[in-house]
Amino acid sequence: MAVVIGAIALSAIAFVLRAQPAVQEFLVHYPGVVTLPSNAPVGIPVWLNVTHFLNMLFLMLIIRTALSIRSKKRPAAFVTPRRGLLGQPPRRIGINVWLHNTVDLLWMLNGVVYVVLLFATGQWVRNVPTTWDVLPNALSAAIQYLTFTWPVENPWVVYNSLQVLSYFGVVFVLAPLAILTGVRLSSAWPLNAPRLNRLLPERPIRRLHGLVLFAFMAFIVVHVSLVLFTGAVENLNVMFASRNDASLAGTIIFIAALAALTGVWFALTDSVQKKLARLSGEVS
Repeated sequence: MAVVIGAIALSAIAFVLRAQPAVQEFLVHYPGVVTLPSNAPVGIPVWLNVTHFLNMLFLMLIIRTALSIRSKKRPAAFVTPRRGLLGQPPRRIGINVWLHNTVDLLWMLNGVVYVVLLFATGQWVRNVPTTWDVLPNALSAAIQYLTFTWPVENPWVVYNSLQVLSYFGVVFVLAPLAILTGVRLSSAWPLNAPRLNRLLPERPIRRLHGLVLFAFMAFIVVHVSLVLFTGAVENLNVMFASRNDASLAGTIIFIAALAALTGVWFALTDSVQKKLARLSGEVS
């Protein structure tokens, strides 16, 4: 409820600001989009569609297992891996923690592939700010979103500046922070390192890890909402079908992707998780 009230309040403030002549002039001067260099790639490659879908899948499972861990309910089983992480001796962990760690590794691998291809193909210029003009343009885009007049944009060519900052923050700030805090809380962290543990105490790191989780969840809610409300057909074509048209290809693939995610969600029953866990250790 507090989030809804806050969003309504921000929208009301944005409407009042937009009525001011100075703000209207600001929006004309900074339309919300920064022009990319002339050699910037145009279009969304198929590899980006694939890594985007895999990111959806792994994040769904990470959030599911993270919420299970935070609930502090007794796990359905415990797993003792055959090998410890990063040279540490194996530790007995709940099967929800085991699944969380396993999906984390897959998510990180997908992220590495994504970042390598991002820079190898030049697509990074679409996600990384290259000029300070991105800041006033991001503010302009935020005002436009809050007053329900979507920024004029073409995601096939360039993201608006608020998207650029958001995607940069998620990929290069939130994701590394999730990984670093996750390592501190995992069985890969040495128990017999008192100085290191005093330097990075578990309780504040756990709180920070939880905040990162909810930041990801907030981003997903806003991201999906804007994709659907600002031209769903065209946006889904770009994100899922690597196309820049008004066909239903992206929508069909999106529906199939949702069906696949739903299937994975319900297929990962306790018994299936136990079978998977036995591939890497002893389940009790």
